[in-house]
Amino acid sequence: MDHYHLYNALFIHKYTLDNWDAEPQHQNYFEIIFVLDGNGYCTINDTRHPYGEHNIFLLAKENTYDFEISTSSKFIHFKFTELLFSSKINLPERKQWLQRIEQLLQHSDKTSANAVTNKSDQKILWNIQKVIFEEFNNENTFYRNIISNAISTILSIMVRNLAMINKKKNKKKIDKSSKIESIVAYIKQNVYENERTKIHSISEKFKMSQSSISSYFKKETGESIHQYITKYKMQLVEYRLQHTKFTIAEIASQLGYTDESHLTKTFKKHFSLSPKQYRDQLVKTMPVKKDF
Repeated sequence: MDHYHLYNALFIHKYTLDNWDAEPQHQNYFEIIFVLDGNGYCTINDTRHPYGEHNIFLLAKENTYDFEISTSSKFIHFKFTELLFSSKINLPERKQWLQRIEQLLQHSDKTSANAVTNKSDQKILWNIQKVIFEEFNNENTFYRNIISNAISTILSIMVRNLAMINKKKNKKKIDKSSKIESIVAYIKQNVYENERTKIHSISEKFKMSQSSISSYFKKETGESIHQYITKYKMQLVEYRLQHTKFTIAEIASQLGYTDESHLTKTFKKHFSLSPKQYRDQLVKTMPVKKDF
């Protein structure tokens, strides 16, 4: 088994196993698993998935996983933290990687089992993982930037596959139970763009009147559309306060708030603390993470 690491921001594990003897793994990293060879089953959060050559799995933080190996299997793991996309890395549109992560985490049940099903995208990802491995080993000029961009590209392709899956589902007849799921999914996917999450935009998307979709949403979820969007945005704000170094003003802009004071007022209603107070408490209680 070979282990590699990049200043605690990225770990690469490459190995061949005939048996999986470890206890179910519980992690504090995002992890992408490429199956180079072999077959068997991977259990993620108590759900059992078959795996085979060229399958790709995505594991979010806090996922628990285990492997049942039927034939000798080769794996390569990319395990990374938010530090990989640190402000000290000159990654274009740095905030985009976070949106990718958030979109994938919203649908972790759909992305865990063979995260990329499009054959063309699978080929691209396999080429990218080779580039990452080579850059990691050779440490040539700009290798950290190249690796960060490559991981960001992988996440983007995974989100694209998720979008294709959702698009296919939307073409099918929507029954009562899946309709609310489709509305919620639409809101989550477009939460970064205020215009698309306004009542009139959502009603047009689902071909319902504004009053009808408002009543329907309230009946199915117990919350108004506005309440749901605000609550979900607060979850995203909390996540970014915990895991990024974005300023409060930057987070406000990213999530469509008119200014920092507007975000602060809304956040305080939900958490009884201002965003600054919330982050200050985190600094006091969490160990300091070293950047690279």
